[in-house]
Amino acid sequence: MDLITIIFVAVGLSVDAFSVAIGIGAVNTKRSWVPVLRLAAAFGLFQFAMPIAGWLAGLTIVNIIGDFDHWIAFVLLAFIGGKMIWDGCKNESEEGKADQTRGLPLLLLSIATSIDALAVGFSFSILKVSILFPAAIIGIVCFLMTAIGMIFGKALAKYFGKKVEIFGGVVLIVIGVKILIDHL
Repeated sequence: MDLITIIFVAVGLSVDAFSVAIGIGAVNTKRSWVPVLRLAAAFGLFQFAMPIAGWLAGLTIVNIIGDFDHWIAFVLLAFIGGKMIWDGCKNESEEGKADQTRGLPLLLLSIATSIDALAVGFSFSILKVSILFPAAIIGIVCFLMTAIGMIFGKALAKYFGKKVEIFGGVVLIVIGVKILIDHL
């Protein structure tokens, strides 16, 4: 598989992570690179690891979760999106808000945005494509797109305030619904 094809696959897999990063960047008010790097590293790592897991698992796991992987992604994205909408509607100080780039929200978002990469890894095993180089490219592209999304989200928040948090939650839910519709 050539580099251009791998890059296109990587960009396609990273679009969800980019969209999620915009929403999270909009609500993350910390003036630090730490949340940006934390989210980008987590998303990039999961996008790197999932194709490898799919490649190694072959038919066994993909057939087991293939019937409901879209439901997993939908539930995770809807849960986090709903929480963002709830938080965006509440009048609370910035200190009281949960940081989506830490702990369980970070783990859930990382899984939800990288489930499709599991299937890509499986398809690479069927095509007898070596996995490490494509997985590395996928992880790097996702890292970069996530960081750019966070930065873009921060810029949007300056102009639109708390409305961006609600919008970010809606975006997550819409991504989850899109994943669900694409697989049904």
